[in-house]
Amino acid sequence: MFRKVMVVNRGEIAVRLIRCLREMGIASVALYSDPDRLAPHVRMADQAVHLPGTTSAETYMNVERIFEAVRQTGTEAIHPGYGFLSERAHFSERCQKEGIVFIGPHARAIDEMGDKTAARNLMEKAGVPIVPGFQAEGAAFEAVREAAIEIGFPVMLKAAAGGGGKGMRLVRDVKHLQAAYDQARSEAAGAFGDDRVYLEKFIESPRHIEVQVVCDQHGNAIHLGERECTIQRRHQKVVEEAPSPVVDDPLRAYLGDIAVKAAQAVDYNSIGTIEFLMDKNKRVYFLEMNTRLQVEHPVTEWITGLDLVKMQIEIAMGKPLTLSQKDITFTGHALECRVYAEEPEKNFRPSPGRITQILVPSGPGVRDDSGVYSGFEVPMFYDPMISKLSTWGATREEAINRMKRALAEYKIGGIKSNLGFHRRLLRHPLFESFEFDTGFIERHPELLEPHVDPHRLEIAVMAAALKYYKIHAAPSQSESEVHSENPWKMAGRRNLMRGGGL
Repeated sequence: MFRKVMVVNRGEIAVRLIRCLREMGIASVALYSDPDRLAPHVRMADQAVHLPGTTSAETYMNVERIFEAVRQTGTEAIHPGYGFLSERAHFSERCQKEGIVFIGPHARAIDEMGDKTAARNLMEKAGVPIVPGFQAEGAAFEAVREAAIEIGFPVMLKAAAGGGGKGMRLVRDVKHLQAAYDQARSEAAGAFGDDRVYLEKFIESPRHIEVQVVCDQHGNAIHLGERECTIQRRHQKVVEEAPSPVVDDPLRAYLGDIAVKAAQAVDYNSIGTIEFLMDKNKRVYFLEMNTRLQVEHPVTEWITGLDLVKMQIEIAMGKPLTLSQKDITFTGHALECRVYAEEPEKNFRPSPGRITQILVPSGPGVRDDSGVYSGFEVPMFYDPMISKLSTWGATREEAINRMKRALAEYKIGGIKSNLGFHRRLLRHPLFESFEFDTGFIERHPELLEPHVDPHRLEIAVMAAALKYYKIHAAPSQSESEVHSENPWKMAGRRNLMRGGGL
């Protein structure tokens, strides 16, 4: 049992980790930058250490300062959450060198699965299906050109060392290949310090399906089913659900088997996620492995009843899995919407600033993993996520209806958010009938534009006119007359003028 664990992260995931540590009776240490001095994770932790600065490089990714904090606090283990240092093999190695437990996989797994071309080679050897492609690093452009023609357009150029959409270019014909190749290499070098790219056949209208795997340090490995992560913008997930509405039991068993096989190919020893692309004929291809806790882990927790963070910590302690594959059952359906401080109508531009008001939904089957509060300043230096809103229902329809209700209750003042986008998305008939692929948002720009109900607009105009009349044109009232009004009657009138909640 660990006595003290440092959370090397911020925002909602730091809060999630600290809550789990507290339930397990483990003391927590938070780190915080200058903009995060009043963040919820700082207030919740048993100890907090200041990392002077604002940028990620100065603070949450500053390895030397982090280990100074480790020595200062007597920390025994480090949980990196996701992002920042969670998939940096050198950080895992440094933890081992310092005698600190890294709550995550060993460095070799991070290194091998973090390099996309190395991962492709490993998966091919392990018998995991991969997308036809060509490893372009070190090759002359002419070889890349010939490979693209042989594979057949369209093709996708991808950064070997990266993810999150950086260094990716879709090329539909040979005349645009040279420019896309140069751009992908330049962007990859800037984002990851590594300009290697590789070529893959582009799967038209794919779905993005991922499988949660759990592996201990004793050779035991299981899967916890799949998640549907197809709704994306700029190659980043926006809405996730579990289970996938297009995966039946035989396909689920197949996906689980090859996901476990993929994890065992690198002797994996933590929780992780194997990601696949699925084509129109339900053929699946290995995409990548995320060697960390996923943003969307709550939907898997909803349908399995398991605490993935607790499982990850216990694996790091050296405990064997107490569950076998036959013990895993799936109940109901879960949905997650990522709530961001951003403007969808302006290409999802971040909208940092002070939150003046926040009303968070609750009730049956609703969970909100948040890292903000009313009065909190959303900084411009980090990912603008406000929270992860998730719902559970006995059926997909019930989970969607609960999410619609939760989104209607959710109010954020002072900054822009993507709540309106989520509300429009969940009402879209193609989403409800799960007829979508990874290009769904790009093909439906109407999802990005705010929609005004003419009836509600008419009520709002009438209410504004009445208020203007009362202030500027109505006969003046004495103070005693104003205070003699029945407050219950006036409240009813105000509600009527609002049109039932406008």
